[in-house]
Formats: sequence, structure tokens, C-alpha cells
Amino acid sequence: MAQTLNVLIVNGHPRKNSLSEAFARAFYLGVSGQKIPCKLLNLYELSFNLNVIHHSPKKQLTEDVDIPKAQELISWANHIVFIYPTWWGTVPALLKGFIDRSFTEGFAFQEIEGGTGYAPLFKGKTAQLITTMDTPYLVYSVLYRAPGNNMLSKATLGFCGFHISKITAFNPVRGSNAATRDKWIGEVHALGAALKDGPLTIYQKTLIRIFAWLKAIRLQFYPMTFLAYWAGAQLAASMGFQFNRAIFWIGYLWLFLLEIATVLSNDFFDYQTDEKNKYFSPFSGGSRVLVEGDLSFSEVKKAIIACITAAVLLNILLFTIIPNSLSNLLPATLILTVLALGYSIPPLKLACRTLGEITVGFTHSFAVILCGFVFMGGSCTNVTLWILGLPLFLSILPSITLAGIPDYDADKQVEKQTIAVRLGRKNAALIAVTFAWLAVIAVILLKNRLFDGLLYGAVPHVFLLSRLIYRYVNNAEAPKRIDWILVCALTFIMWFVIVPLYHLT
Repeated sequence: MAQTLNVLIVNGHPRKNSLSEAFARAFYLGVSGQKIPCKLLNLYELSFNLNVIHHSPKKQLTEDVDIPKAQELISWANHIVFIYPTWWGTVPALLKGFIDRSFTEGFAFQEIEGGTGYAPLFKGKTAQLITTMDTPYLVYSVLYRAPGNNMLSKATLGFCGFHISKITAFNPVRGSNAATRDKWIGEVHALGAALKDGPLTIYQKTLIRIFAWLKAIRLQFYPMTFLAYWAGAQLAASMGFQFNRAIFWIGYLWLFLLEIATVLSNDFFDYQTDEKNKYFSPFSGGSRVLVEGDLSFSEVKKAIIACITAAVLLNILLFTIIPNSLSNLLPATLILTVLALGYSIPPLKLACRTLGEITVGFTHSFAVILCGFVFMGGSCTNVTLWILGLPLFLSILPSITLAGIPDYDADKQVEKQTIAVRLGRKNAALIAVTFAWLAVIAVILLKNRLFDGLLYGAVPHVFLLSRLIYRYVNNAEAPKRIDWILVCALTFIMWFVIVPLYHLT
């Protein structure tokens, strides 16, 4: 059932009988005429101290009941309209003070350990801004970069979870005549009446859905897979096999869909862990689209099934268009599919059996290089592709092992046996840096031309990672978030795929 639209109009002008107040009344009449519940809040009628005199606005003593009443209205509304004049490029002091006093921690946002350190509490609400100004809007938006609009729409409302549906500016007020102002009032009335179709357009709703899915599939992790796959294909080409662009991109589409299915299934089957995770970041803790309600379980499940189905069809297509491929293509694609999906999906659930780190390392190194190689006609038994994959495999293990450290508490609660849970946070960090050194040692011992020059970047990098982990291990109060260590470990991988790819191309 669709949620009832409750509209709150906030008139931020500090004086009575202003043009902003006329706009507020017109908008109210426009909304009310559509039988939509609507309330009007004139800030000049409230009595409160604009200044936050306590170190926390939440703890400041309330000298009156107006702020709590205003917060009740904000909670009641799911669409809020802010109407105000633009003064000195931004909102009046009254509106800014109202925001300082009413949009407090615990009401509008929440301080948390994970993510950015803050979580919005108004997700699902929408807002729109209606402002007046003397400055020509082109000057305001281009030359001054719309400071007031940005402050209110992004730094305040967006931060608290609102989607901004519309920003409307009327200008210049100075020098405008009664007929012009009456025309503007009519336009504001029409804006209110337009809410009968909802605050968001189809285009805006579509964008919100697109961003939710982009968040879900976590595109930040796909470039490494593509580069390793490309390296496998280029290795085959360097050995005399024909590089077929059509097969290459069909193969990568198969790989891309398989990776999406893997990422989504991890969110789906790891929901309990993600829900308990207090130390999530862009590098660990899942996409959180299910935890935060951006997508439903049903939607994610259907997407997993759709991606797997499409991947199977593409796999069949690859069997038909790659000549004499069955003996090589079948093992390569079967191994990658089983391991990738088995990372989270029962009955394997490799991530829960202290095999998740090895699985991720193998699938993102040997397996994708192998696929790129055999799609171009190469053989699974070729020694060089396994030589190419070994240092990459070892270089991936540090980051995936370290990712278990911020997830430790949540994983332990649901008995997910990662390396960190099995051996402890600090031991996992020591194991991670050992893997990093093994990657460097493997390059030295293999003495393959594909790794020429790699050590110039990888050796300083592994020393930096070692230094960061040394400080972490020797810290009596080791932090539970290790974002910079994870960044260092993730970028360490690049040397082991970019340098060989450079030599192959």
C-alpha cells in the first residue's frame, strides 16, 4: 500500500507578511486543494534560542516547547517544503538557527562506528526548496555555485537522508512589480497542486533505483577482475592465439554477470552479519542495501537468479562459438562458477569455513586469468598462465584477510569462521603481511619477464604495508576500523596485474 503523503511547509522568513509567507500560503492552498494532509510552520512564530550554547545541540536545555513541537511536525511529514529568501548567498539566520536546534543527533542523524561515522534517520523522506533572491540565478549558480541551495539540500537535508525533489528560485525580487509577484504566487500554488502526482518524478524515482543497484553491485571491485581477465587474454595472444574481440567481450559479460550474482548473493546470505556489523566501510561489510532498506530481499533474490540465468546462457554461447573448446572451457568456467557462487550460497558457504579468503584470492587471480586465456583458445595446462597467476593470488590474500578485521565482531556473533575469527585480529594482520611478502618473493623466484620492473613499486609498497600493520599489531588499543591499511593492501594488488599487462600489450 502506498504511503500517505504528509506535507510540512516551513516558512523561513523572519518577518510577517513577507513574499515568502505569501508563497507558503499559496503552496498550502495548492496542496490542500488536492486533499493532501498539509501543515504550515512559520518560524517567526516560534520562540527559541537560535544559538547552540551547549557543546551538543541535543543536550541543550529547551527553554520552551516550540522545538519539540517542530520536531513532531518534521517526524509526521514525509515531504517538507522550505520557503525562504536568499540573503548573503544562503538562508536567513532564523532558518539556520532552527536547523541547528531541531536537526539534532538522534533525531535527524545518528553517530555510528561504520561508514562515514554518521547514519541518516530521515531516509525515505523528500524535500523541496523555494527561494527568492535579488541576484540573477545564473550568477548565483555559476559564479557563486549556489551556496545556500547546496548547504540546505546537500549538507543538511541530504546528509539526513532526504531526497531533494525540486529547487525553485524566483528572482530578481528587487524591482519586481505587483503583477510579477502575483504571477510567482500563482506558480507556487501550482507547485503545491502538482504534489497530487507525488513529490518525485518518474525520472527521479528511476535514478534512485539505479543508484541503489549500483551501490548493491559494488563496482569499485570490478576493475581488478577485468584487468586479470584481460591479462589472460593478452597472454594467449602473445603465444600466437588470435585475439577475438567479440569472444573477449562476451566472455567478460559472462564474468561480469557472475561477479554481480556473487556480490548480491553475499549480501543476501550474509545479511545477519552485515546487520550486526558496526565497523563497515567501502571495503568491508557488504553493500548494505538490504540492511538500509534500499532494496528488498525479493528484488535481490530475483536479480541473483536473473544474473545466474543470463551467465549460463552466455556460457552456452561461448561453448558454441569457441572452436574445440570443451576440454578447456568447461573446467575453467565450472571451477570459477562453483567457487564464486559457493563463497556465500549454501551448501558450500566457503566464507563460513575459513576458506573464503583463499576462494576470493583464487577466483580473482588464477580463475579469471585462466578464463581469459582459454576463451582465446589457450589450454588449461599452460604453465605460464599459472606462473602469471601465483604472485597475483598471493597479493590478493592480504586485503581479503584484513577485511575480516573490521567484520570480526559481527562474524563471530554469527559463527562465520574467517581467518580473523579463527585466529584473532592481530594474527590475521600478521598473516596478511606474510602473504604480501610471499607475493614479492614469488616474483623474485619465478624470474619471469612479465614481472620485469614490478619490484620497483611492490617492494616499497610492501614495506609501507608492513609498517602500517606493525603499528596496528603493537597498538594496545588496536582500532577496529583499518581503512588506510585496507587501502594500502588493495592498491598493492595493482602492481601484480598492471605490470604484467603492460608487458603483454
